Amino acid sequence: MQPDLWQKIQDICDKLSKVTYENLTKIIRLESTGSSTAAQKLDDSFQNDVDAWMGGGTCFSMTWHLYQVFRDMGLSPRLVMGHKRKERNIHCALILPDNTDSSLLAEGVTSPKVEYLFDPGYLIFDPLPIPLPFPQGSGEAFFPLVPNSVRLVRPDASSMELWTGGTLRDNGRMTFPMKLRFEYPVEGVSVEEFKRHWNESFYREMMTYPVLNRLDREHGVQYYYQKGNLVTRDANGSRIEKIENSAQIETLSRVFDLNPELIERALHILNK
Repeated sequence: MQPDLWQKIQDICDKLSKVTYENLTKIIRLESTGSSTAAQKLDDSFQNDVDAWMGGGTCFSMTWHLYQVFRDMGLSPRLVMGHKRKERNIHCALILPDNTDSSLLAEGVTSPKVEYLFDPGYLIFDPLPIPLPFPQGSGEAFFPLVPNSVRLVRPDASSMELWTGGTLRDNGRMTFPMKLRFEYPVEGVSVEEFKRHWNESFYREMMTYPVLNRLDREHGVQYYYQKGNLVTRDANGSRIEKIENSAQIETLSRVFDLNPELIERALHILNK
């Protein structure tokens, strides 16, 4: 990929990395409109301006934002859905083929098609080169990101697995225990199908409680909040803190850089 284009893509990902993953705005939009279709149309990610977002967004908002930006740049991204065990289409990501002009290659030189995974909904803001399946390639690739390392596995040409894990020290040695997170059919889905799954996501179980996730790339720290527990993860491991209801709004506003009024409004809806 040409250096100037690659730098622009990395700048876009860096800006998006400062957006908090949260379902609070999603809860508010659904309650105010009464339908997932109407709520989806109100999503600030449709404006293509991260600075204008109410707070953050879920995987659908972030992925759709990247899809629009890359399309505007003349690129050809694919929307892909993620499956987790028996749960189908509960996550989404994006695959971007390298658009390097073949005329730039030396005569007689062939280059395998390189594609990159973008998964902002899982707080992966680095474009990850996707390995080719065996025997065309190694079938897997490891990325020691901080605080969560990532492994991409290609069981076959049609699918890809996302594994992540923290870093552990064992007798002075670094180890990377990994857990399977999602499986992606790499062919991708149409915009229409993507939006249909987006609509369905408004009625999933995770919309009944706050879910917030933020990555501080500068300091290599991840903050995750769900069902009253705040998890802080860094290179030294994870720590869990129970957040009392009386401190909920102040703590979540400070840790996740969100307007306290937004948090209070969403909590009021959930408590009803």
